[in-house]
Amino acid sequence: MQRSQQRAETPPGHVVVIGGGIAGLAAAHRLVTTGVRVTLLEATDRLGGKLMTGEIAGVQVDLGAESMLARRPEAVALAREVGLAGRLQPPATATASLWTRDALRPMPKGHVMGVPGDPAVLGEVLSPEGLARIAEERDLTPTPVGEDVAVGAYVADRLGREVVDRLVEPLLGGVYAGDAYRISMRAAVPQLFEAVKEGGPLLEAVGRIQERAAARQQAGPVFQGIEGGIGTLPAAVGDAVRAGGGDILTETPVLGLTRTETGWAVRTDTRTIAADGIVLATPAWSAGTLLAAESPAASAELSGVEYASMALVTLAFRRTDIEAHEALRGRSGFLVPPVDGHTIKASTFSSNKWRWVADAAPGLFVLRTSVGRYGEEDHLHREDEELVAVSLRDLAAATGLTARPVDSEVTRWIGGLPQYPVGHLSRVARIRDEVAKLPALRVCGAVYDGVGIPACIASAHRAADEITREIIATPTLVRGTGSEAGQ
Repeated sequence: MQRSQQRAETPPGHVVVIGGGIAGLAAAHRLVTTGVRVTLLEATDRLGGKLMTGEIAGVQVDLGAESMLARRPEAVALAREVGLAGRLQPPATATASLWTRDALRPMPKGHVMGVPGDPAVLGEVLSPEGLARIAEERDLTPTPVGEDVAVGAYVADRLGREVVDRLVEPLLGGVYAGDAYRISMRAAVPQLFEAVKEGGPLLEAVGRIQERAAARQQAGPVFQGIEGGIGTLPAAVGDAVRAGGGDILTETPVLGLTRTETGWAVRTDTRTIAADGIVLATPAWSAGTLLAAESPAASAELSGVEYASMALVTLAFRRTDIEAHEALRGRSGFLVPPVDGHTIKASTFSSNKWRWVADAAPGLFVLRTSVGRYGEEDHLHREDEELVAVSLRDLAAATGLTARPVDSEVTRWIGGLPQYPVGHLSRVARIRDEVAKLPALRVCGAVYDGVGIPACIASAHRAADEITREIIATPTLVRGTGSEAGQ
């Protein structure tokens, strides 16, 4: 009787989550809600990874990711679970533009990541030659996609390079900071990949995607923000993890992982922590280093993942200085095709896009630009003042804005976005196959299933659920754990 009672009261194991970005936090939250004892280790002095808030001219703003896709449920659901339901806020405007061919032009509607379904809406963006090239598609022989294909290469082959350079490239670049001619269609735009595999012209494939989306009749906003910034989500999740009994240690880099007779030993710079399971929620290079001894094959695959770096330049202007500029009214911002040779790749008019920013600073107009794409690292080595100056120069050319900002903030995200080249999903499958050979260890994060916040959370939930099932199903993994050794 005593033995069965003791077994029932024993927690179902101790899991160490390595990495305190949104994926690691989501994994830790998922685990504590199922009763697993959790310790989360973060190498830096803060949680959140690329989700971060800061101040400009006394106003709190996002200095990293600023919105989350609401048509996927994971991110919005997590925000609600950790007490942020009342602060969810859709964009006040979603009227985006393209700065192309020396003018701000309305973003065409009815496309899938820039791939059009109806050429009739492209007249302001494409040249007559570009439109004529699209019209030739029905006469072309089919283009096989095989196991995977680059988005840009396929679309250029079917509809011409101008569609890629002026539509697909700025949209994909806004998500991945990558090169459309390298990015995997299967990984980055899976619904398009499946549609083109069905055969027929590309324009018809886009039409089928839109018809299916309309049939689902999804209601509500496409994107959501959070009052105070998306960067407030990590702290809320962290608080929920602690409230559930989890431990969170920042400034605690992990130096090594070693398998033991009963699980894992996690070595930090100050101690060794015993664990029944491990969730690795770190960038590929870090995960690869930590797995080098126990899974050389997974480590080698992870070392091959490339990253893009970027910088965000946040600017605050007196509202009275921008009122005369019609180009700044009503728009949420604009994207910039690389083919036009400008430095900035996008600008977001935060005071227009987010009601909470406008309410917090009614006398200011806050906007931000982004600089840097895959293979364009030189810009990031410029001084902050240079990045502000080049952003102002491009903003003046695009919108006519010549006012000087009252404050500015430059945020660099070095190695911020994993690249998804052709074959990326096959690489991910190989990584997971090798990792699965290790007892009670899983990986999650932006490397694997998508770079967006909902995709990272879904990846974390998958890892947490698999770990929970494994440690509960394997009694030897939970015997005598949860202690620390080598103090």
